Amino acid sequence: MPKAYVILTEAIKDEAGMEAYGRASAPSLAAGGARVLAADPRPETLEGAWHGDRTVVLEFPSAEAARAWYDSPAYAAAKPLRRAAADTNAVIVAGFARPGGNER
Repeated sequence: MPKAYVILTEAIKDEAGMEAYGRASAPSLAAGGARVLAADPRPETLEGAWHGDRTVVLEFPSAEAARAWYDSPAYAAAKPLRRAAADTNAVIVAGFARPGGNER
């Protein structure tokens, strides 16, 4: 089963609110088996228009684990803080499993 990634683009309206969200969401990430792979305040756009001031990439053991984290009661408590502090786009992206079992 390939890993999965949650990618969030955030247009931050309230930096202090985002800091509160970060503190509130951290325990849910640990409980959900997530790893923060990137949190870039200035991603380099190569093509098209990119949304937001910050892009975050989270790694999960599977798409099911990512969805379970997003829907968890622990993360549900943190979501309103993010929604109040930033306009966010979020997606779950399944990892790629190469033939022969090499996951990426």
